[in-house]
Amino acid sequence: MKLILEHRMADLAGILGSSSTQRTMDEMIREAMSEKKLVSFDYDSFHRIAELHVYGRQNDKNGILAHQIGGQSSDGDLGWKIMYVNKITNMKVLDETFQGKRETTGKHTSWEIRYFVIDW
Repeated sequence: MKLILEHRMADLAGILGSSSTQRTMDEMIREAMSEKKLVSFDYDSFHRIAELHVYGRQNDKNGILAHQIGGQSSDGDLGWKIMYVNKITNMKVLDETFQGKRETTGKHTSWEIRYFVIDW
């Protein structure tokens, strides 16, 4: 019985992360967006600082539409970027806030589902 319980606990830890007190990516994204806080994270081997504006599902993947304001990127540009959640690592919600809605280029792609949107 103890061995079965240990296996079930291990399975649950794998689903939740290494610790049950560890916040999920979903929780961090929703906190950052609801409180309009900046986030820092790594994506495609580049460290980034960004405002999150849309969190949703696109091309059958969870993603964010972010306005990158700092860090690096593969093209060297800051600004609007769509990034997929499964490629984000080391996310931290920062204490610094942002105003909210930004002017857009109108080139944003459509989302299958929008989980959370900032002042859209």
